[in-house]
Amino acid sequence: MTFLERIKEGRLPQHVALIMDGNGRWAEARGLPRTAGHRAGADAAERLVRFAGERIGLKYLTLFAFSSENWLRPRDEVEFLMDLLQQLIEEKTGEFVEAGIRLRIAGDLDTLPQPLRETVERSVRQTASGDEMHLTVAINYGGRQDLVQACARIAGDIEAGRLTPDLIDERAIGSRLHTAEIPDPDLIVRTSGELRLSNFLLWQAAYAELYFTDALWPDFTPAELILAIDQFQQRERRYGGIRGERE
Repeated sequence: MTFLERIKEGRLPQHVALIMDGNGRWAEARGLPRTAGHRAGADAAERLVRFAGERIGLKYLTLFAFSSENWLRPRDEVEFLMDLLQQLIEEKTGEFVEAGIRLRIAGDLDTLPQPLRETVERSVRQTASGDEMHLTVAINYGGRQDLVQACARIAGDIEAGRLTPDLIDERAIGSRLHTAEIPDPDLIVRTSGELRLSNFLLWQAAYAELYFTDALWPDFTPAELILAIDQFQQRERRYGGIRGERE
């Protein structure tokens, strides 16, 4: 039995989320412009999505592509990233439809360039019937901002008489987040050696297992993903209970 076969026979995470960090450092280490690192990172993401779906059978995968804080980067880099995201989504939509991959977007689309926003909205519509894998791409996303907009929606529903304060619970908040239609992540992977979530899925990560690797994102291979899942399978998830109480 191969390592991959053993992993697939074990307890697979239902939802894996990836913080794709280190593109710029990967490029700088090779004397290349940062844009070359982002393009290499896009290639790595494409490999991972295909491998996770076809070889492992993961049902939910989330990629942190552009944070709400990334607007602080140099303008030319931000413009390149917007164009790259548009190009990738436009090119891959047909493949997503054929492979049964449903695309979702987490984040505030209102401030994105119009061509990217229109491409994203079109791809989400065209892939809506996919059920082999649910791929969420976080664009212009921040965990705190996600919670703020959920609170604003709750306030609006109370004002409109659709909700009363006594009915505000975890379900009420979770159902108003960008990720309302998908399960919380079981495993969050961050590359590049950084040991933090960086405002990613803060509410949803409450009971996620965290895996950190020194590999820069363009160097994060399918083998690295298998190692992360192997670590996940070795951990006992008790959700605040005692050993053996909950799996």
